[in-house]
Amino acid sequence: MTFEMNSFSLKGKVALVTGASYGIGFAIATAFAAAGAKIAFNDRNEEAVQKGLASYKEAGIEAQGYVADVTDETQVSSLVNNIERDLGGVDILVNNAGIIKRIPMLEMSAADFRQVIDVDLNGPFIVSKAVIPGMIEKGHGKIINICSMMSELGRETVSAYAAAKGGLKMLTRNICSEYGEANIQCNGIGPGYIATPQTAPLRERQADGSRHPFDQFIIAKTPAARWGTTEDLQGPAVFLASDASDFVNGHVLYVDGGILAYIGKQPE
Repeated sequence: MTFEMNSFSLKGKVALVTGASYGIGFAIATAFAAAGAKIAFNDRNEEAVQKGLASYKEAGIEAQGYVADVTDETQVSSLVNNIERDLGGVDILVNNAGIIKRIPMLEMSAADFRQVIDVDLNGPFIVSKAVIPGMIEKGHGKIINICSMMSELGRETVSAYAAAKGGLKMLTRNICSEYGEANIQCNGIGPGYIATPQTAPLRERQADGSRHPFDQFIIAKTPAARWGTTEDLQGPAVFLASDASDFVNGHVLYVDGGILAYIGKQPE
């Protein structure tokens, strides 16, 4: 059998990327569109959806935006039904919507902990559960969960986030285990530290021209010696959404510049 580049094509596929008004989700959705997919995304309020639609329009992409909270089963059911009405059944799901609360564990309320778990772990469960029956009916499906290096590592102040992302890694494996026979591939992407507007203050040069202490820390811990970009996630996402990855299942692809492979530099 000869290899064909069109195995990476997403032409005619319907992709739902949750929380894709901006950032990582937006970058992944634009890559899917370039590969031929029809794009749907959601956000929790109309203002965010409209901002997202404006960004897609500016990028020359026709996308459908919907108001829906991924933690609400009724809203998610309506979301999936509306996408099927407007675009067709979902072929590709990216569970991207997520939050983080950087609070030391002893100072974190149970309510804050539950909120992070609800969005970052229960949300992917709810949305996946809503699209899997349609994927089974179609005879194929791709689910990509946006995991994290915190699926593998702990760090100060992120107990809820690490717990949620560790759980999401195992949910990824379990969806693979339950529905692989239905030709559904469920994999994860674990981004490293990504340069976004939200992390820009951590990368600003100090008054004396030196790097921000956190910036120094990330550069020292990353063999690539740089922060990642949202573009770094696009190729891996297209691969995991395409026919090229049909025998890849239950895997988390860490796009981290090598951080997880590296023990760090020896102190001088």
